[in-house]
Amino acid sequence: MVSPRVLVLRAPGTNCDEETAYAFERAGAIAERVHVNRLIENSTLKDRYQILCVPGGFSYGDDIAAGRILATRLRQHLGDLVHAFAEGNADRLILGICNGMQVLMRLGVLTSGVGDEEREPATLTWNNHGRFEDRWVHLAVDQTPCVFLRGVKQMYLPMAHAEGKFVAANDAVLDDLRSQGRLAIRYSSDATSGVQEEILPFPQNPNGADANVAGVCDLSGRVFGLMPHPERHIEATHHPRWTRRTEQPEFGDGFAVFRNAVSWFE
Repeated sequence: MVSPRVLVLRAPGTNCDEETAYAFERAGAIAERVHVNRLIENSTLKDRYQILCVPGGFSYGDDIAAGRILATRLRQHLGDLVHAFAEGNADRLILGICNGMQVLMRLGVLTSGVGDEEREPATLTWNNHGRFEDRWVHLAVDQTPCVFLRGVKQMYLPMAHAEGKFVAANDAVLDDLRSQGRLAIRYSSDATSGVQEEILPFPQNPNGADANVAGVCDLSGRVFGLMPHPERHIEATHHPRWTRRTEQPEFGDGFAVFRNAVSWFE
């Protein structure tokens, strides 16, 4: 099998690109960190890759709003790249992590096909307590077509964001996304609880997101964005209590996200 090639998109302020590239390479892909300016200069570079990943960080300092400037640059200068991965070729995947999910939300590729054209169907806004939050969270996977979450039921991952609260425009949008399996991964109260519709209190739901949403996928399941950081729990020793466990798993919980992306091309 030829290993899929991953475009790990960099921009000023991106700071999780090396960890993300490592995670994909650990899973068997060939990852290249490419600056957005290089792509603008030569947009044909996109034809080399099967996976587009927008990693975490603070692109352009999160000025105006988190992910807004990078999303605007992609829309204005690299619309063909976004279209090629999101809609133009069914053999490609997109992953957005934290700031990357914020970018994908601003582009509208995670919530396309729901709501009306007069307003955004959903957005990511400030955490309920109005400040940056950094902690480990339990997550439960809903019934979903998401390629990146195949075979996954529970995860334990770190999150670190200030603008990660998922808010739907109205109940109809939330119901449509839920019925299509697009509210792919939710904050959960513990390691054994499944999906919970009632909004959990802080800190189980660290930002107050509607329906405890931590990640969303498109209708095909090929485009996925999540606020927690799977690339920060690749090895078993990344777990904050790894020295106290009687048995060590082979990998950390986040590894499945990257393994699923690579194995989709087999």
